[in-house]
Amino acid sequence: MPSEPPIDFEAKARQPIGPSGGAPMQISAGDLMKNFVFATLQLPDALTEEVSGKNGHNARKLQGPTTGTHVLGIVDGEIQWIETEAC
Repeated sequence: MPSEPPIDFEAKARQPIGPSGGAPMQISAGDLMKNFVFATLQLPDALTEEVSGKNGHNARKLQGPTTGTHVLGIVDGEIQWIETEAC
């Protein structure tokens, strides 16, 4: 899997101005969505809670156990909280 986002907007910004003038690049909604999807972590719903983010937009927050000390780990291919006593 690539480590860089699929659309390099810095490279697009370095493109020459088009024949009709104006900005040297155009950002499409499709290009933005490709990068947003690339940056989204796939976490089980049980590990996240929906919160209000910047400017009131929906966001997800990693939710951990409220008592004890835990680490986030992978057990049999699944992300889960593990009590430190079980590590």
